[in-house]
Amino acid sequence: MYYTVCEVARRLNLSPHTIRFYSKEGLLDFVDRDQNGNRIFKESDFERLFIIASLKRAGMTIKQIREFTLLCDEGDTTIAQRLKIITDQKASVEEQITELQDALDVLKYKTWLYEVALEAGTTAVHDNLPPEKMPPNVRKIKERIRRLTDDMEQRYKDACSSPSPTLQK
Repeated sequence: MYYTVCEVARRLNLSPHTIRFYSKEGLLDFVDRDQNGNRIFKESDFERLFIIASLKRAGMTIKQIREFTLLCDEGDTTIAQRLKIITDQKASVEEQITELQDALDVLKYKTWLYEVALEAGTTAVHDNLPPEKMPPNVRKIKERIRRLTDDMEQRYKDACSSPSPTLQK
């Protein structure tokens, strides 16, 4: 059975434009064409398309994906190179997830802060609120923010107290 660009796009939750773009960029050289020049996808093409789309969502550039797929086409002699590409990208995605989790935690903290302030009619309600009166997850986030602020303050003090290297001979 063969599938059209639109059917593949729907099945992979991509736009037809994205599929055509991938093809134009040389990522879909494995896809056959019918007598009219239209791309026709086989069931066996879906895994590779899914991998390409996943690598793109993981932040790889088209050039990096093209290099990866070319290595795949070269066979077993490139396994180590492919593993390196994938592990490097995995580390990058894990770092992004950590950063996004930190941002989400701050948003959760601020949501709680403004919900309580809205109920009290003032943001001053938090001025003298002891940590034990905060929900545990909010307390944890507030503590992380405080540590970050303290660390930044200490770095600033250290930078201001050490003599400038340009003034030393």
